[in-house]
Amino acid sequence: MNTHYQFHFDDESYTANSAAKRALQLKDEINRASKLYYIDNTPELNDAEWDARMQELLKLEADFPELITADSPTQRVGAPPAEGFEEVVHPIPMLSLGNVFDEDGLRAWHKRALDFLELENAPMVCELKIDGLALAITYRNGVMERATTRGDGERGEDVTANVRTIKSVPLKLDSIKHSVPPLVEFRGEVFLPNSLFDQLNADRHAEGLTEYVNPRNAASGSLRQLDSSETAKRPLDIFVYALGYVEGIKEPSSHWNALETIKSWGGKTNPWTRKAATTEDAMKAINEAFMIRESIDYGIDGVVIKIDSIPLQKRLGAVGRDPRWAIAYKFPAEKAETTLKAIHVNVGRTGALTPWAELEPVMVGGVTVERATLHNKDEITRKDFREGDRVVVQRAGDVIPQVVSVSSKNKRSGDSTPYKFPNTCPSCGSNPTSSDGEATTRCINVSCPAQFERLLEHYASRGAIDIEGFGERVAQDLTRLGFVSTISDIYKLHERREELLKIDKMGETRIDNLLDAINASRQQPLSRLLFALGISGIGSESASWLSRRFRTLTGVRNATIEELIKIDGIGSIVANNIVNYFNVAKNLQLVDELIELGINPIDNRPESSTTHPANGLIFVVTGKLETMSRSEANNRIKSLGGKATGSVTGKTHYLVAGTNTGAKFDKAQRLGVQIINEMEFIAFMDEGTVPIQTE
Repeated sequence: MNTHYQFHFDDESYTANSAAKRALQLKDEINRASKLYYIDNTPELNDAEWDARMQELLKLEADFPELITADSPTQRVGAPPAEGFEEVVHPIPMLSLGNVFDEDGLRAWHKRALDFLELENAPMVCELKIDGLALAITYRNGVMERATTRGDGERGEDVTANVRTIKSVPLKLDSIKHSVPPLVEFRGEVFLPNSLFDQLNADRHAEGLTEYVNPRNAASGSLRQLDSSETAKRPLDIFVYALGYVEGIKEPSSHWNALETIKSWGGKTNPWTRKAATTEDAMKAINEAFMIRESIDYGIDGVVIKIDSIPLQKRLGAVGRDPRWAIAYKFPAEKAETTLKAIHVNVGRTGALTPWAELEPVMVGGVTVERATLHNKDEITRKDFREGDRVVVQRAGDVIPQVVSVSSKNKRSGDSTPYKFPNTCPSCGSNPTSSDGEATTRCINVSCPAQFERLLEHYASRGAIDIEGFGERVAQDLTRLGFVSTISDIYKLHERREELLKIDKMGETRIDNLLDAINASRQQPLSRLLFALGISGIGSESASWLSRRFRTLTGVRNATIEELIKIDGIGSIVANNIVNYFNVAKNLQLVDELIELGINPIDNRPESSTTHPANGLIFVVTGKLETMSRSEANNRIKSLGGKATGSVTGKTHYLVAGTNTGAKFDKAQRLGVQIINEMEFIAFMDEGTVPIQTE
């Protein structure tokens, strides 16, 4: 340690050049010292030496303001209050995670991934699931450029000024071990150490401020301060858990290597992370994490398990907003008993009537719980929950409070009666529906006030009709100010431009951009329109199936259950949901209005190719393919009019053979079925090159 630091605080002889050189030296020394102290836990400078360097740098930057740069450690002190947070679109969505709660769930997830990949095994990486706030940090040419909250996964809030104040976030990446790419995004979890939470609350109590409920709540509140100088006072920390995107260099081949690279650049990664070759190894890591849970200085609510290979992650992709290649193993929930004061029913965006319990406040896992979910109508009936009951409450995965059972100590009064679920929508009074096999009761009136704002936001969202600039705030303003009361009203807004200009904080440019985006959305394909309508069970993929089969909005509207269930992937529940949706008068009115307004796309894609030589032929795919999974190959065959089957018969035209083939290969040889390899199959599918029969 350098105990003889000589600083130049009073040196007035600096020229612009010498000041720039000295400032660069000080920045490097302070940033290095901060990394060693806050990330590597191996301090090099004592407090006095660090303070002296910082004071000298502050003086230099005051005398030469042009020396202030984004990577200067002086920029961690915070800035004056901002007007608000700018919305930022994530270049790559920040996905959520599916959950499992036991070893069987973990094994089932891993098996699904292996079946999709058609592999015998895929090694994993296990990481502590930090109970904090997800964040994306972008570095351009090694210098921190922007930090964004996760938000809804598609869009987050720009909190760059606040994140600069977190001392474990590098302002400039280290390129000593690995070259720093021109553009890279870190993804991590911001948290507040448990040991500092009580002191933060004590300080807030002394100032007469509301105390935070738990460390996660405190981290979220601290990161969203409009005054970043306030954030600078909070002892926030971070663990970086992944690369979001990388440009200009070769991407690491595995998640483990990515973490090592992040660490070499100066990112703070969690030292506990474990490799797991099998699910047995993963369970050992999970049990170990559970045992150390109380001894570490930050909150965790489980372990995240990821397929290690990044190429395999990309092949697995995602289902909705959940990646197939990762899962969260949630620790057992904490429980407590209290009184169920009343049962209420909310109406969600998809029209789901969701019952919730109003409770006598009770502490569960360090959080005061006053509300909890009751799941659905059938759950209330099955467990016979009644108002006034003594009930058991838990926080599932330490997050969502739920009522799990009536307490064994419960004593009911003589006037206790079973709860009667409402037979009309609490918001609009229409009759809700429930499909056979589906526990959820739904209001499917598209004009239902309780769900309309969220439906409107969904309709305009990026994955649906994609109206740029039409987010939550705009949906609220247009609905609450009376501009939009049904989806079709969106396409009439151009007639009310002058009125729209009076909306607070909209402005002429923003209004015109919004109207242009609305007009452009008229050209979206039928599949996007069907998804945007918010029909229960219809995602983007099933919307594409419907579009290809029925061609027009009218065609889908008139489809019968029998016609719908013939579509591969559409079951009876979803088919009933579609038919029920178009049986509601308000929904039919909306469809008619959209068609009248010219929102009536036609799907002209051929249902299957009748000209491709694969049309009408029968294929069987066996063994492991190098460039695709068997399911991907089968989908390719079907798209060109061929038929993909699972067994070889005398009618089979081609057996597509990968590596490690078995009985199907032998049977094809016996029956004289033509066998082609993967390259021949690709040439057949892509170029129509019919494989030549060989003897």
